[in-house]
Amino acid sequence: MESAIALTRFYHPLLTGSYSHHLRSLSLFNSTPIFPKLSSVKYPFATISPARFIVTASSSPLSPSTTVAESQGLEQIKSVPTKPIEGQKTGTSGLRKKVKVFMQENYLANWIQALFNSLPPEDFKNGLLVLGGDGRYFNKEASQIIIKIAAGNGVGKILVGKDGIMSTPAVSAVIRKREANGGFIMSASHNPGGPDYDWGIKFNYSSGQPAPESITDKIYGNTLSISEIKIADIPDVDLSQLGVTKYGNFSVEVVDPVADYLELMENVFDFSLIRSLISRPDFRFTFDAMHAVTGAYAKPIFVDKLGASLESIANGEPLEDFGHGHPDPNLTYAKDLVNILYGENGPDFGAASDGDGDRNMILGRRFFVTPSDSVAIIAANAQDAIPYFQSGPKGLARSMPTSGSLDRVAQKLNLPFYEVPTGWKFFSNLMDAGKLSICGEESFGTGSDHIREKDGIWAVLAWLSILANRNKDKRSGEKLVSVADVVTEHWATYGRNFFSRYDYEECESEGANKMIEYLRDLISKSKAGDKFGSLVGSYVLDFADDFTYTDPVDESVASKQGVRFVFSDGSRIIFRLSGTGSAGATVRIYIEQFELDVSKHDMDAQIGLKPLIDLALSVSKLKDFTGREKPTVIT
Repeated sequence: MESAIALTRFYHPLLTGSYSHHLRSLSLFNSTPIFPKLSSVKYPFATISPARFIVTASSSPLSPSTTVAESQGLEQIKSVPTKPIEGQKTGTSGLRKKVKVFMQENYLANWIQALFNSLPPEDFKNGLLVLGGDGRYFNKEASQIIIKIAAGNGVGKILVGKDGIMSTPAVSAVIRKREANGGFIMSASHNPGGPDYDWGIKFNYSSGQPAPESITDKIYGNTLSISEIKIADIPDVDLSQLGVTKYGNFSVEVVDPVADYLELMENVFDFSLIRSLISRPDFRFTFDAMHAVTGAYAKPIFVDKLGASLESIANGEPLEDFGHGHPDPNLTYAKDLVNILYGENGPDFGAASDGDGDRNMILGRRFFVTPSDSVAIIAANAQDAIPYFQSGPKGLARSMPTSGSLDRVAQKLNLPFYEVPTGWKFFSNLMDAGKLSICGEESFGTGSDHIREKDGIWAVLAWLSILANRNKDKRSGEKLVSVADVVTEHWATYGRNFFSRYDYEECESEGANKMIEYLRDLISKSKAGDKFGSLVGSYVLDFADDFTYTDPVDESVASKQGVRFVFSDGSRIIFRLSGTGSAGATVRIYIEQFELDVSKHDMDAQIGLKPLIDLALSVSKLKDFTGREKPTVIT
């Protein structure tokens, strides 16, 4: 025991986020200061008081073996002195940094406390908050920090996924079903995990949507003035067992992270229809969970409910480092899946999802579906193939950089259409106002108003529904309607928007910012009729601007959302700095050109777009500003 105590003197979960498992064995029995060598830091919560538990039967519907551990009372709430830490401004999807940054003294604790300082007390006092994450490294330790600070700030109950796991779409679904006040999502999404890689945290509000900028701006402001952290002096909660642990008026319930989400999917889709496709001997399906959070959902949904073979699930075990992979479902980082689908005698349908389960990639045999086309095709087929939309979608929306494929569907179906900045929170406002049903982003995010997050598995089920509906009358031996058939038929009806995105990851921030400022200066001097490119193949400018969005619901304004050059033939080139990375800057260039001529629809996008790609690189002077000659990822 003495050696264990000596070890914990140097590591406390709120200080570093590490070695909290050592404290579990001590916190119930040891009431002496456990790291006096850190007394100069003045952390009064370092003394862990004993707690005795009574185990009783649970009323939870989740498991007949679930138990409730009840202490005699909530221990003392302690005020921990702290100081502001620079660099805690959230991006489009929360705060993301390297793991080692979050493990610095009070780094995560400061942000969590700043969040509570930013919310009206009625939004959390004695309320219910959900907690989940993608299973990456540091999530388990971070869960304990969040739980204790939540208790210290008067939250009534935390509902957390088993082992701290719950996909981002599932967190949104659980918030909505349980009528929670909000929830924490521990994820850096599609970015790598492990001790040397990325971690992230964000907060979703009571309808399951990401916190609006009005709240994230307040959080950042409070990180600049924070002076204390309120923390409950309670032991770590065992997240490996389903059940309820009570500390006086505060409780933690560990739940099955799949159950509520699965129930919702069964209400949205016709599972019997999908099962009829997957069970066909002439249809082969594969799903790559990329050793990320959807590994916890793949077997219960695709195998147990829909009848797929267990062998159809690749990389289905969630791992803290994602199996040393990069859990981003695109043609570069999901190369193994791409090789399978493009290989000899590949499956009929393939899909992948990312770190936290909100992104997706759709593939047919030797065929890649761009995310821009994917959301348009789902929207065009939703009413016929998906019961949730049997009355038709209310409206459609896309992020500004996403291609105009969806615009044409909205026009033909006579539906309201919205173009918003990148960030799912902009869609959520429209959904809450009853204006929007289906939406998507070119960054492999697709979703609907069943929740308030993009949803990777939802998109996969939507595509399976479309294929199942198209093939429901096909007899054994008849040629099935394929993914490629669905897409090419869509192009023939609506035209094809050739689209590509070039990502330059982890550029030096200074050079990337200078490039954007240069482009902003250039658009201020540009006017309609200006010609760009060579004299022979020039593009005539329609307009150029830095996209500004006024929300039609609350009239809030989001400015500087991407520099765009729109030409008279509808072609576009767009430049943005991404806010989803954890280090440096990611420069993204989007290139789009519309083609109505069916004879040209089979052209490779990189060939068809080459003049525009060359123009984008020339206009931006990207190489001069960033030193980069080649993109990290091409989509």
